Amino acid sequence: MLKATIKNSSTSYANSLKQHSAAIVLLFVLFVSGCGGMKSVRLQELVDIGVPNQFEISDVPFFPQKAYQCGPAALSMALVWSGIQIKPETVAPEIFTPSLKGSLQSALIGAARRHGRIAYPITTIDALVKELSYEYPVIILQNLGLSWFPIWHYSLAIGYDLSDGFVILHSGRTARKHLSLVTFERTWARSDNWGLLILPPSQLPVTAKESEYISAVIGLEKTYHWNEALKGYQTALSRWPNSLGAYIGIGNCYYELGELEAAEATLRDAADLFPNEGVILNNLAQVLLEQSKYNEALESVHKAIQLGGPLSHLYQKTLEEILFSKDNQKLY
Repeated sequence: MLKATIKNSSTSYANSLKQHSAAIVLLFVLFVSGCGGMKSVRLQELVDIGVPNQFEISDVPFFPQKAYQCGPAALSMALVWSGIQIKPETVAPEIFTPSLKGSLQSALIGAARRHGRIAYPITTIDALVKELSYEYPVIILQNLGLSWFPIWHYSLAIGYDLSDGFVILHSGRTARKHLSLVTFERTWARSDNWGLLILPPSQLPVTAKESEYISAVIGLEKTYHWNEALKGYQTALSRWPNSLGAYIGIGNCYYELGELEAAEATLRDAADLFPNEGVILNNLAQVLLEQSKYNEALESVHKAIQLGGPLSHLYQKTLEEILFSKDNQKLY
C-alpha cells in the first residue's frame, strides 16, 4: 500500500540553561511584571463572532512539576483530560532529555501519538482562544527569559478572560495561574507560537484545517495505531466529505487491520469520487490482489498506469506483482 507521509518540525530547543547573576534575574522580573495590567485589545473582536468573553475549563487535572519536568507535567495533564490515565513520572522517560534538562516539542508530539491521541498544532492567539472556548486545553511553549537568556517552559492553557486581559494556565507548581495577555503573547511569540492540542481521534479541533488534521492523523498511522487512525480519518470525513486524504487513510487502515472487504468498499467509493487519482486505483488493485481478485486488480492498476504521474513507477510494480501472483496461482 502507498502511505502518505508527514514531516515533523519543531523549533530549536536551548541546549542548556545558564546561570546568571541575581541582578539580571531581578531585572527580568521587573521587566515582565511591569506590563502585567495591560490588555490585548485585538482579542476583544473575538467576542463579536460569538466567542465567550471569558471561559475556564473546569475538569483539567493539575500536576505540579518537578525540576525541569514542565514537559511531562503539561503532557500528562493534557493526556488525562483526553481520557488517558497517566502520571508525569510515567511520561517523563518518554520525552525528557537529561542532557537538555528539558523536553523537545517533537518528543511531546511523538508521545501523544504513541498513546493514541491526535497531536494538532495551534499557532495563533485567536485559535488558542477559540479552542479554549470549546473546552479544549492547549499545551503551550514560552520563553520566559530573553533572546540571549532563554528560559523555555511548557504550560497548559485552560482558560482566559478577554475583559480583564489574562490567560489561565496550569504552570509550574501553580494551578490556575493568571498571566496577562500582553505578557503571554510576548513570551509565547518567542517560541514561534508553538502550541499543541491533544485530542481523542473522535474529536476535531474547532480551528482544524483539512491538510493539517490529516497530517496529524497520519502520525497515528506511523505509530501503528490503526484503529485510532481509522477513527481520526472517519472524523475528518465527517467535516470534509470529499477529503482525498481521509479516503486513502481509511483504506490504508482497513488494509493494515486485515479488513480487506471494508478497504475495498472504501477505495471503490473513493475511485468514484476521484476517478483521476491513480493512487486510489493502485491501492484498490493491491487490496483486490490480496483477495485473489486478479482480473479486477489488473483492470484497476491498468487505469492507474494510464493516468500516469509521479508515482507511475509504483503502479508498474503493483502490476508486476499482480501478474506474478496470477501466474503462480495457475500452477496450483
